[in-house]
Amino acid sequence: MPSQLFATKSIAEIQEADAKGQQLHRTLSATALTLLGIGGIIGTGIFVLTGTAAANHAGPALALSFMVAGLGCAFAGLCYAEFAAMIPVSGSAYSYSYATLGEGIAWFIGWNLILEYLFAVATVSVGWSGYVLSLCDQFGIHLPYALSHAPFAQGAPDSFNVIRTGAILNVPAVVIVAALATICYIGIRQTSAFNSIIVTIKVAVVLMFVFLGVGYIQHANWHPFIPPNTGTFGLYGWSGVLAASGVIFFAYIGFDAISTTAQETKNPQRDMPIGILASLVVCTVLYVAVSIVLTGMVSYKKLNVSAPLAVALDAYPSLLWLGLPIKIGAIAGMTSVMLVMTLAQARIFLSMSQDGLLPKVFGRVHPKFRTPSTGTVVTGTCAAIVGGLFPVGLLGELVSIGTLSAFVTVCIGVLVLRYTRPDLPRPFKAPWPWFTCIAGAVICFGMMAFLPLSTWVRLAVWTVIGALVYVFYGYHHSRVRAQMAAQAVQSATS
Repeated sequence: MPSQLFATKSIAEIQEADAKGQQLHRTLSATALTLLGIGGIIGTGIFVLTGTAAANHAGPALALSFMVAGLGCAFAGLCYAEFAAMIPVSGSAYSYSYATLGEGIAWFIGWNLILEYLFAVATVSVGWSGYVLSLCDQFGIHLPYALSHAPFAQGAPDSFNVIRTGAILNVPAVVIVAALATICYIGIRQTSAFNSIIVTIKVAVVLMFVFLGVGYIQHANWHPFIPPNTGTFGLYGWSGVLAASGVIFFAYIGFDAISTTAQETKNPQRDMPIGILASLVVCTVLYVAVSIVLTGMVSYKKLNVSAPLAVALDAYPSLLWLGLPIKIGAIAGMTSVMLVMTLAQARIFLSMSQDGLLPKVFGRVHPKFRTPSTGTVVTGTCAAIVGGLFPVGLLGELVSIGTLSAFVTVCIGVLVLRYTRPDLPRPFKAPWPWFTCIAGAVICFGMMAFLPLSTWVRLAVWTVIGALVYVFYGYHHSRVRAQMAAQAVQSATS
């Protein structure tokens, strides 16, 4: 097994296997990719996690947390752009790791990408449900508590205690995941068109909040800008700022989801870097602006809710009219995030199945719609169940740590491949690789380090489960293993 764990697939092999597989429709342009990136990024990060991260970790200094996370993303984004242009396949960081660091690391990253995308859909569905409930309340429609909230909640920000809430199931979260999985199942063209409409709505709403809310900022809400640490690591102070950056890092994961659509991009060598970097820049600016205005309008202590922007608007009667557009924008924003994450997860399943590390059924492509049908159904079903049962805070931290581990690996992988294969054609090159790659890996790992211990333990449990799946299935069905066995037989008989 050791030799197989470190066996890599050449870029030519990855591209050849991708070409021989069942083809998806190439319909996406650079503009469509940028909109997919914005669709995947702007959502829960602005409309949900800004509140919980400010209230539980950073206070008004949340803007600094977004800057730290954005800096790490900038470096990781440059590395992703180089890989995506050089290896334009649907496997994202999983395929990049296979080409540079070997099957063992590739499996670990692929397994964490499942944690990232699948749990991201579930996480956002919880925030989506919160805004739908708020909108329904505004119109006098009150959904039963038992059917609109998760039955389980985390006992404390850094604890393993799970408490019962008295609810049965978060039905709105389940319904929206099922609906979006259906759209992804039907086709990439329909998905992209739907996403473009949603992105236009939510960006317009975010800009409305920033430009109108800035006139209601109360400077007293920013003092102290960095609340003193409570004596507990990660609860305010600079450790809180860094802890919050790890939590809200979840908000940036949309840009790496773009790389999973390489098979459906018209000119991936050119369009992938544009889509990744353009969406990242736009969203970072919007995140910082919203966090500054939000914490200025209302005390951060009041923001530990699933709809923080709605809380800020409720504090000012003259802005109550804006509550409806904001809620609609939030619902639209989170809808597109779930759409993009569902799209990405199904394509990760497709790539891992083509390599034999997951059952062949995960690689099934619908004969009419040309979409990864089984992967989409599995993603939708699992995300609906998880989103219906668990709270947003616990899920968000799990997604963040899974995402960060993938980003660290991509940054290292670019540097490794620059050293081992300097001859490879690179349509896009990350500038100053020894600085960019190392800085990206260090910042992303630093944000991982500041996540709660309970999140690390859950990552360890998830990794152990993944290792068992690999040992009992992936190892025995790996195409790399089959190739190594064939080569050994050929060498023995020659």
